[in-house]
Amino acid sequence: MSKTISTIALIAASLLVVAYERMRRNEESSEEEPTSSLTKDEVIRLRAKHFLKAVSVSYENSGGLMIVKGSGSRLMDDEGNAYLDTRNNVAHVGHENPYVVKTIQKQVSQLNTNTRYLHPNAVELAKRLADKLPDPLEVVVFVNSGSEANDLALRLARAYTKSKNTIVVDRAYHGHTLAVLEVSPYKYEHSKEFSLVQNGHFKTPGPHIYKVPCPDTYRGKYRDPSVAGAKFAEYVQNACKDFQDRGESVGAFFIEGGMSVAGVILPPADYLRKSAEAVRAAGGVYIADEVQTGFGRLGTSFWAFQHGDQDVVPDIVTVGKPFGNGMPLAAVITTREIADSFQEMGVEYFNTFGGNPVCCAAGLAVLDVVENEDLQNHALEVGSYLKSRFLGLKERFRLIGDVRGSGLFIGIEFVRNPYTREPASSETSFICTRLKETHHILTSIDGEYDNVLVVKPPLVFSKDDADYFIEAFEEASNKLLALGDAVKSMTKTPT
Repeated sequence: MSKTISTIALIAASLLVVAYERMRRNEESSEEEPTSSLTKDEVIRLRAKHFLKAVSVSYENSGGLMIVKGSGSRLMDDEGNAYLDTRNNVAHVGHENPYVVKTIQKQVSQLNTNTRYLHPNAVELAKRLADKLPDPLEVVVFVNSGSEANDLALRLARAYTKSKNTIVVDRAYHGHTLAVLEVSPYKYEHSKEFSLVQNGHFKTPGPHIYKVPCPDTYRGKYRDPSVAGAKFAEYVQNACKDFQDRGESVGAFFIEGGMSVAGVILPPADYLRKSAEAVRAAGGVYIADEVQTGFGRLGTSFWAFQHGDQDVVPDIVTVGKPFGNGMPLAAVITTREIADSFQEMGVEYFNTFGGNPVCCAAGLAVLDVVENEDLQNHALEVGSYLKSRFLGLKERFRLIGDVRGSGLFIGIEFVRNPYTREPASSETSFICTRLKETHHILTSIDGEYDNVLVVKPPLVFSKDDADYFIEAFEEASNKLLALGDAVKSMTKTPT
C-alpha cells in the first residue's frame, strides 16, 4: 500500500515539474522579440496583391515603413531604427505601455467573450466613463471603432428625434460606414459613391444633409476670436431655419470636439453653446465626436467639447481611437431619455465584440494610467511648451502662417505668403519627408490644402522629445529655404 502511495506521489510530482516547465517556456517565448520570415519587399508584394489599392501606405513616396515594435513615444522598424512618433493618438498612454499590456495579457488568459454574458469589466468601465462626463450622460454602449460609434450615434439621434435631417461641418470626418460617410464632407466631396445635390449653399449627399462652414478663425470668414464663435454659429442657426421653413425638424448637429483632418480646428468661444441651443430649439440633438481628441489630450479639459466652456453638455458623445491604446474599443454615451427612445424602436442592439472583457480591461488600464500619471496635465504642460517653441520659430520662418491648438493637439499651417495665405502644400510635404528620412521623426499632414502638420503624439511625449522635434524642424526648414522654388514641384507625402 505504501509503495502504491509513493508511486502516485512520484507521478504527481513529475507532472507538476512538466507543467512548470511548460509555463516557464511559454512565458519566455512571449517575451521574445517579434519575428517574421517575411522581408519588407515580400510584405509590399503581398500587400499589393491582396489589399485594396484604396488602402494607403504612410510615407509611400519615400519608402513605406515596416514597423515591428513600439515603446513609449517611439516606433521601431525592421532595421532597428527608432522613430519619434508625433502623430499616433491611438497609443494614448504610449506604445506598448507595460501596465496596459500586462492587464490585457492577464484578461486574455482568463476569458474573452461577448456582452450577453455578465462580466465586471464592462460595467466597471461604463461607470468610470460616465463619471468622466457631465450629467445627464450616463448610458454607455460599447463598440469596436469610432466609425461604429458615430454610426450608432446617428441611429440614436434619429430614433429620438424622428428626423434624419443632420447639420454637418465642412471638412469634417466621422468614419467610413455608409451612414457616417454621408455626414463627412472630407470624404463625400471626393467620392463617386454619392450623387451630391444642392442643399443651402453647398452640395451634399441628400436634402437631409446640410453643410455649414468650418469655424476656422485662420482661413474662415470670421477671424476675430471675440466674435467668431457667435458669427459662425449663425450658419447653424440658419440651417435650422431652412429645415423649419420646409416644415421639417432637425435631427442632429454633428461635430468633432477638435477637428483633426480639417487641420486642427478648435471651435471658437460660444460656437458650440449657441449652435447646440439653436439645434435643440429646432427639435434636434448635439452629437460630440470625441474619437480623435478625448481623454485629456487638450490638457485644459478631459473632453475637447469642454475646451473654453466647461458648461457645454452634448446629448450624445462618441469616443474611440485612444480608448483602448490600440485595442479595438469605442463607445457611445448618451442620456437615459435618448437611450429609451432607441429601445422603443423594437430592435435589439447586439455587437459581438463590442465591450468584450479583454478590450474593456484595456480601457480600464488606459484610464488608470491617464489618472495615475496625471497625463492630462502633462499634455497641457508639454503641449504648451512645444506650442511656444513653434510660435518662436514663426517669427523667423515666414512659411509658418499659424500655430494653433491646445495640449498635445497642435497644428502648424504653412503658407507661401503671410498676407494672401497661399497654402505651402509642397513645402509641407518636403518638411514631413525630411523629418522622417533625416531625423527619424514621424509627422502627419492634414488640412483643406494638405499644408498643416498635425501634432497628436502619445501623451507620454516629453519635453526632451519636444526639443528634439524643434531642432529637427529647424534643420528641415533651413534646408527647405536653401532649395527655394525647386521644392514646389514635390507631390504630397501620404501620411
